[in-house]
Amino acid sequence: MYRRLNTQRMASSNPVAEAPNIWAVAQAQFDKAAEQLALDPGLRRVLRVPKRELTVNFPVTMDDGHVEVFTGYRVQHNLSRGPAKGGIRYHQDVTLDEVRALAMWMTWKCSVVNIPYGGGKGGVIVDPKKLSQRELEGLTRRYATEISPLIGPDRDIPAPDVNTNAQTMAWIMDTFSMHHGYTIHGVVTGKPIAVGGSLGRNEATARGAVFTLRQAATALNLPLAGARVAIQGYGNAGSIAADLLAAEGSVIVAVSDSSGGIFNAMGLSPAKVSAWKREHGTVVGFPGADAVSNQDLLELDCEILVPAALENQITDRNAPRVKARIVAEAANGPTTPEADQILFDRGTFVIPDILCNAGGVTVSYFEWVQDMQSFFWTEARINESLREIMDRAFESVYAMSKRHGVHMRTAAYMVAVARVAEATTLRGLYP
Repeated sequence: MYRRLNTQRMASSNPVAEAPNIWAVAQAQFDKAAEQLALDPGLRRVLRVPKRELTVNFPVTMDDGHVEVFTGYRVQHNLSRGPAKGGIRYHQDVTLDEVRALAMWMTWKCSVVNIPYGGGKGGVIVDPKKLSQRELEGLTRRYATEISPLIGPDRDIPAPDVNTNAQTMAWIMDTFSMHHGYTIHGVVTGKPIAVGGSLGRNEATARGAVFTLRQAATALNLPLAGARVAIQGYGNAGSIAADLLAAEGSVIVAVSDSSGGIFNAMGLSPAKVSAWKREHGTVVGFPGADAVSNQDLLELDCEILVPAALENQITDRNAPRVKARIVAEAANGPTTPEADQILFDRGTFVIPDILCNAGGVTVSYFEWVQDMQSFFWTEARINESLREIMDRAFESVYAMSKRHGVHMRTAAYMVAVARVAEATTLRGLYP
């Protein structure tokens, strides 16, 4: 029996659904940078919208034999600087506008760290926690088949994102390779090491964020040792950031996941919290800690706040109550434009997502280079190369911020948009 899965009408537990339209947010951020750069109006119209959008509706046979139909997207924003690059997320609240925004952000993210990619993004409307492993594999392989006209190592290179991982990428790589009759490692990044993945990729997003935090802390004369840190989102990026910051001597006072959060003013052990989460599926209930909601965590008394969950978490409603001196955006789009201005006016230093969490795409670039050359690097080389790129990117954005008297997000956009605009102008319009 065939049934249509009514994913579009599922009750939303995602703040994205209740916050300002994320695509409007992304365009507003671009508009502000374009205004600062006095960008040509025609060029502004080109860069303000995606180059290409694909919507797919595809069937998957479930474990009990019935067929569900899922909806997925792949969006390519701009390809002037190279092939599209961007993750694939599985979430019940995925929308085309969300994927458009994330694709645009990927364009700027790749540009701000100056790697030769454009921006892309993909998503499937599904709650993966309700699917078995076999159902997830079937969904992934069929989705990969549906978007295969767009992807490829020289065209569009997906990667993991929310609720996808190295196994997901291995399935996509295998599916794409089966269509061509030979193994094509470079079609995705974030793969397992055994099938062309890179050392250091799993830690890259968090490591890059910590590199930018070091730079920001130095600029503000705020020692990382002893700094209190609250982390919203204890997935891959959040948990690894906790480990790395604890190694710097910071005190992790609060962490959270989709089920809720925990707080201890004396500090939490990231290793013990991670072990608890592996056993119980959530950080909630961790012994010796008080419960805290995801929203209350953002307003805790701390020096460093790391939003590492979903979009639109810091808005004009709660920004006045954010106490952290530094907000390091390990997630994509956690702060709305209105909140940006509030935080800037209050002296809060925001490391914007397109800079802060660009470590993931940077090491994805390293992985792609290694796959294309069939020559793999040591982890020490990867981490050192990542540090050099992140430090250089931070310095260019911070200098732009000081030069123009704008907050770090607008400065990051100005650096990134200027590079994409130059490439687009030099290539010209075809035909």
